Amino acid sequence: MLHDLASGFSWTDVGDKAIRTVAVYVALLLLLRLAGKRQVAQLSTFDFVVILLLSNVVQNAIIGPDDTLVGGLVGAAILLAVNFLVAFFVWHNPHVERDLRGSDTTLVEHGRVRPQALRRELISRSELNAALRRQGYHGLDAVEDVVLEPEGTLDVTPKAQPTLADVLAALERIERKLG
Repeated sequence: MLHDLASGFSWTDVGDKAIRTVAVYVALLLLLRLAGKRQVAQLSTFDFVVILLLSNVVQNAIIGPDDTLVGGLVGAAILLAVNFLVAFFVWHNPHVERDLRGSDTTLVEHGRVRPQALRRELISRSELNAALRRQGYHGLDAVEDVVLEPEGTLDVTPKAQPTLADVLAALERIERKLG
């Protein structure tokens, strides 16, 4: 049975798989970096479909004609090892991390939407509102600042809510003006 699982697999192909895997990994890393944060932000169904299709498109580029179980596992192991090595290297080199990850983009600042930032990231107001609702905010009126991080997550600072003391002080000011 083990022989059947590995039939067609050759250990001499491991070097070829390693080269293919590293090449695909680097190419996808660069392409996704160039595509922008939106591609990894899970902001729309369209973007999610693109990511799924990307994984299918590059599958053969990684494992080649070898579609055995062992061949697939070797490709997966190499991919995980390369990812670990890149993460380890980036962790030890902050300048490389900034170049690979990119930088934050402020979408809303002091309660005001920054249209040029939305345009640059290809995010519509309705998509931003939907993303905020998924995080429990009631749209743009409820937030002070929204930052799109390089990984595609939104870092949201809610608007300050008045405390009971604030409300009582405001009532007292109104009473003084009326009386």
